[in-house]
Amino acid sequence: MSEQETPQAQWSVTVTPVIAALTALCASTALAGVIEGMRWLGYAGIALMVVTATGLGLRALRTPTLLVALAQLFALLCLLVALFTSSGILGLFPGPKSIGDLGTVLEASVEAVRVGVPPVPATTPVLCLVVIAIGMVGVLVDTLAVAAGTPAACGLVLLCVYAVPASLADEMLPWWSFVLGASAFAVLLAVDGAHRHQVWRNRPVMPGTGRGFGSPSALVSAALALGLLVGATATAVGTVGSLPGGGAGGGAAGGLALKPFTALRGMLSQGANVELFRVRGLGSEGRYLRALTLPRYDGAGGWQAAEALPDNVPAIGDLPLGPGDDGGGLVTPIEIEPINSEDLWAPVYGTPRQLRDLPQGMFYDPSGGMVYSRNARKLPKYVEEADLSQPEADDLRTTGTDYGELDPAYLVNDGIDPEVVALAERLVAGKSTAFDQAVAIQEYFAPSNGFLYRTETSQATGVEALKDFLFGAKIGYCEQYASAMAILARAAGLPSRVAIGYTAGYQAGDYRSITTQDAHAWVEIFFPGEGWVTFDPTPLSDGRGYQPPYVDDGTSTDPSTGVTEEEIPTGADEPTSSPQDEETTDDPGAAPPTEDTGLTIPWTVWVGLGLLIVAAAAAVPARRQRALLWVAVPLGILAVFFLLGALSWWLAALWLVLSIAAVPAAVRGWQRHTNRHALAVPGVVDPATAAWRELIAESEDRGVAVPPSDTVRLAARRMAKEHSLDEPGRHALRTVVDSVERSWYAGRTEPDPRLRAAFDEVVAGLRRTSPLAFKSRVMPRSVVRRRRGTEE
Repeated sequence: MSEQETPQAQWSVTVTPVIAALTALCASTALAGVIEGMRWLGYAGIALMVVTATGLGLRALRTPTLLVALAQLFALLCLLVALFTSSGILGLFPGPKSIGDLGTVLEASVEAVRVGVPPVPATTPVLCLVVIAIGMVGVLVDTLAVAAGTPAACGLVLLCVYAVPASLADEMLPWWSFVLGASAFAVLLAVDGAHRHQVWRNRPVMPGTGRGFGSPSALVSAALALGLLVGATATAVGTVGSLPGGGAGGGAAGGLALKPFTALRGMLSQGANVELFRVRGLGSEGRYLRALTLPRYDGAGGWQAAEALPDNVPAIGDLPLGPGDDGGGLVTPIEIEPINSEDLWAPVYGTPRQLRDLPQGMFYDPSGGMVYSRNARKLPKYVEEADLSQPEADDLRTTGTDYGELDPAYLVNDGIDPEVVALAERLVAGKSTAFDQAVAIQEYFAPSNGFLYRTETSQATGVEALKDFLFGAKIGYCEQYASAMAILARAAGLPSRVAIGYTAGYQAGDYRSITTQDAHAWVEIFFPGEGWVTFDPTPLSDGRGYQPPYVDDGTSTDPSTGVTEEEIPTGADEPTSSPQDEETTDDPGAAPPTEDTGLTIPWTVWVGLGLLIVAAAAAVPARRQRALLWVAVPLGILAVFFLLGALSWWLAALWLVLSIAAVPAAVRGWQRHTNRHALAVPGVVDPATAAWRELIAESEDRGVAVPPSDTVRLAARRMAKEHSLDEPGRHALRTVVDSVERSWYAGRTEPDPRLRAAFDEVVAGLRRTSPLAFKSRVMPRSVVRRRRGTEE
């Protein structure tokens, strides 16, 4: 291969990796739909920079493809150690301690995925996942686009980048993310097509593949635009999907997109406290706001939604009666105003008799007591006419156990662990009524029995986790309490279900404010003639819990005793005083604390961006005034140094060391570029002089310095002998010598048409017979050992 062909041959290992990295970065913007802010994008960019730079450097040294990929993975591991641990060897390289620390961060990352409700804050565990995921994508895209030479296959990898956030986000992913990703992918295909066209330029061109509308670039662009148009109009990528029973009438079964317990954990575990609803008309009674109910026990310690929900009962006007409901009781109008809630469910109080001001497409399930839509939406302010009446304890003791009007699914108790069944039987032994049995089960979870409420607990699920909670640690929060009591009730033969919603919040002026920290789960047990009745085994002691009068009449244990201060769950900015205390605040109309979305940008970022702008301004005219590059390049290096400093000073220091170490190779590359440019475009520098100067430098880089006293012919013989030039190389060298002598000594001013091809052949011959060692590439002798030129 001649030097003339080298730029084309090297295209795929220089330009293509950079374009592939930019494509992966553009695709990663899809994460904006599931991660708050844009801080994570910097981490994704750093990961792709490390992967791409590693690949570029190793491929320049002709490293085997497999070793390149392994080295990229190792470089990614070093980046993780530098960013997310402080125990790496020299702050960068992995060791036993740093691997253990990184494992701890990854465990927190897994937990963040389990409990996070998109969009999640850009915490350290989330950023770690971003670096890992986008770094792996970078390795795959780089390998496919460069090593395999199949950039079109990168589309499958990039599709996965969009698929993950699309399956998690409640809203459409940002439209600009699709535009960026599609545009970058089109550029990657166009770059690859241009490279292939240059390599195959001597082959005949197929009809219709030239320029214009029939060109490959135009066809690819049109196909992508058509795909985006169809995708945007035919599907809602990034939504939560539909509820079970998406067909008319609710006959079909589907997947429930919302994971209720995951959402519950996410709201309770997040650091900020965000207002969700404002409720007027409820009064001072701390009733629970029910969003959905879970009727199915899955036999593995968990609860699931119904397999299908009906859509034949519109949630407008008067609502039908549910099981056990006689339609009596006083009706209270309650105004519910969603603030930052966007969900499938329209939460309600008690038993809803009528709903007003809800949009079309909302349905009511009389059996589950739920109001819902097929897709998540932000609801307007709506009014519920609610029956808030509650039975007396004596009435519940006389209801009997005739559950004929109830769906048998609420009595299924298959698969409950025998130890749990034995506990339930022991708790209800001697209790003659279903109500007394339910109270006995609830009292088992009292703090006096060793149960504690904490949100900072393991999120493990399954039968063993249930048994550990009931018989071992006895530490958990509302999910564990509600699940365990509902299972014990099923084991005792009581129809039960888990309800998920919110506590009553706190009073703020003329409304009650309900926030994310009010998310809650409790138990509902069915009594014939009375319907579903609330039981809450969770020992809340911060004024948010509610015990109905039929339970809190002196016959049950007070769940608010025996809990120490440090066991009370708190959230950032969460009010912990009782509703009565809130009413005496100085500013009763003040809005509740909301999430602080302010972003503090480190000073290093501003310095880095400023230097980057100056460097770019100096680089623009550098094509005409090349001396400006000596200003632009150092400024660019310093800009990256300060930008990396915002993430890790160890990483910034590594960048500076590598940049300084790369100076000799960069200078030699610039000299090579300048000489070839003078050879290709005659100007101030004589082409023959530029060619000879470059050959002298190539020889010196290989360890053979040509004394200034040597004539051109003597120097040529020395190069041919010391570098063992083959016959094509020797023949081309003679042509170069002839051109140089004609230019220097014969006064020939016009360029020799044979010179460029001969020069390319000599350089190719040197690379064939005397390839450069690694040290000579990094520290070229022609730069390190400066000497006077010999061209004159």
